[in-house]
Formats: sequence, structure tokens, C-alpha cells
Amino acid sequence: MPRSPLSARPYGRAAVMVDVAGDDPLPTVVALTRALRGLADPEVVDLVPGARTVLVLLREMPDGAAHPGAQARLADTVRSLAPHLAAVAPEDVEGPVVEIPVVYDGPDLDDVARLAGLTTTEVAERHAAGLYTAAFVGFAPGFAYLVGLDPTLQVPRLADPRPHVAAGAVAVAGEFTAVYPAASPGGWRLIGRTSTRMFDVARTPPGLVEPGARVRFVPEGAP
Repeated sequence: MPRSPLSARPYGRAAVMVDVAGDDPLPTVVALTRALRGLADPEVVDLVPGARTVLVLLREMPDGAAHPGAQARLADTVRSLAPHLAAVAPEDVEGPVVEIPVVYDGPDLDDVARLAGLTTTEVAERHAAGLYTAAFVGFAPGFAYLVGLDPTLQVPRLADPRPHVAAGAVAVAGEFTAVYPAASPGGWRLIGRTSTRMFDVARTPPGLVEPGARVRFVPEGAP
């Protein structure tokens, strides 16, 4: 009997953590998140997908705990969904393609080019040539970790993070690329900027790029 790709456990007093097994957990993470949202369980107030997990936040009573039995019921729901997700493939959960215009003039563009052994123009071209997938959202609301970065552009984070990175900064670090949705400290290398608003509480959903979405960066000017 094949091993279930999912295991669920109580997380604190009002949440359930679902661990996703496998060498490529992203399709299952995305499929599970969609399946749980589709159930519209009134006890579920939020879902937080990660690289290999889905955190399910439950409605709290005045004492901060979930309603009696809610964690166990949610874990049973996850187990019931597991057989349907065991063989999910990447193409089964591909989301829409979100195009993000970028001006490639970031303050770290020269350093990324030097580390990659490329010209700044080549860095911009290679970054814009990729079709990325949002693996998970974290660090800040709307901050989507995008996989699919050209290996030559996979450079280390800054040794000393910046105290301020502007909203809309397009950055790379390790195997990921991302757009900073709001001004914040940050240690990723900044290669460009976009005027696209990545997170808006007035929008449904508020995040422009949800887990499973695909992203293409469209150059707007020469570096």
C-alpha cells in the first residue's frame, strides 16, 4: 500500500499542520490548498501554504482554542483527501500566468552580473525568459517565492541585509526570485522594480500571485 503524501497534526490550540511528503511536494501543496478552500469549512479561517506544508488556521473560541473536536475533524478531512492527491502532477495544478512588467535597473544588478559571469543585459534577458511557479507565500503578505530561476542567476543573499527595500523591488536569492510587496528590510539582491501592486486588501484574493500561479516578467526598459 503506497504511503500517504499527507500527515496532519494539531498545531497549537487552534490550527492543524499538514506535512506533505515526496521529492516534489509543490503540486500536492497547491492541490490540497485548493481542495480545502473548495470545502468552505466554516471552522477554517485561513490557509497558509509553505514549501512542504499547509497550515490550517481554525476559528477560535474566547479562550483562544479551536471549537472542541475541530482539529481532529480537520485532520480526518485531510486524510480523506489524501487518496485523491497521491498522484497529482504539476500540470494538474498549473495556475494562470501573471505578467509583471519590470524595469531592470536594480542596485544589485551589476553584482549579480559579476557573480553570474554575465553582462547586465544578459541577466535581464535570462530573468525575463523564465516562466516561474509560485511555490509558496511567506515572509510578508503577498511575498511569493518563485521557482524556475535560471541556474546562472542563483546567487547568494547579501551578507548584510538592507534596512529598507522599496515595494515593487524585483529580487533574486538562491533558487528563488520574488517581488517585495511592501517596503521592508531585506537581504535579497535587487535587480529591478515593478509598479505592479502585489498585495491589496481590497482585492480578492489580496495577493496577486497565489501558490501554484505562474509568473512571467516582462521587461519595460533597458538595464
